[in-house]
Amino acid sequence: MDILTQIVNDKRKEVQLQKNRVSTQQLEQSAFFERETVSLANKLKNSVTGIIAEHKRRSPSKSVINESLNIKDVATGYENAGVSGMSVLTDNKYFGGSLDDLLIARANCKLPLLRKEFIIDEYQIIEAKSNGADVILLIAAILTQAEIKQFSELAKSLHLDVLLEVHNKEELHKSIMPSLDMLGVNNRNLKTFDVSLETSKVLSQLIPDDFVKVSESGISSVNAIKELRPYGYQGFLIGENFMKTNAPGESAAKFINGLRT
Repeated sequence: MDILTQIVNDKRKEVQLQKNRVSTQQLEQSAFFERETVSLANKLKNSVTGIIAEHKRRSPSKSVINESLNIKDVATGYENAGVSGMSVLTDNKYFGGSLDDLLIARANCKLPLLRKEFIIDEYQIIEAKSNGADVILLIAAILTQAEIKQFSELAKSLHLDVLLEVHNKEELHKSIMPSLDMLGVNNRNLKTFDVSLETSKVLSQLIPDDFVKVSESGISSVNAIKELRPYGYQGFLIGENFMKTNAPGESAAKFINGLRT
């Protein structure tokens, strides 16, 4: 069984347990349900750098990245660095994240926040909204075309932006629909963990210009971004590169200064 299948199987059980604990009605009573969300897509369209900085403690491909940081410091550091948005991993078993991370980030910055999660149920989208997210991630590799439509339309009805992640042409072709804001190309093959920027370059030509293009994974240098920009990318998701340092905010600031010069 590949890691993605394993994660999804575990996620189904986890979501079922969570539904038994907290009802949809309870989630909808959260103060964040009335909060006006901030569009990450709009921020990226108007950004000079397009950096979406991630908070990620560990991952199946790298095991521990950094478990000693305080998410409050990371969120304020990223905001001070001038990133366009922040991605917060909320999966616990494989990435060491939680919904508390999202809440703490929300309390400490005004950045558009992406809930980075393996979404397989509408419940998780309502949960994202009730915990202060502005954006949700949908992963084409684990969803049918009908699910992508259903989930993205629900997100739009809640004023959440939708970032749809693809890895290949087949996933891209089944995914293009008007209820998406951003199309993300993951340069990491989730089955082998190999990383190649060529994936972003090849798929860029197939993404209609109506969508903000985001490149994800394996971006560790200013040159990588300069290489991808001519392909129409306006967003660049960077996690590990900042998180493996003692001060992700400072690392992001240095990176952004490098991009501007």
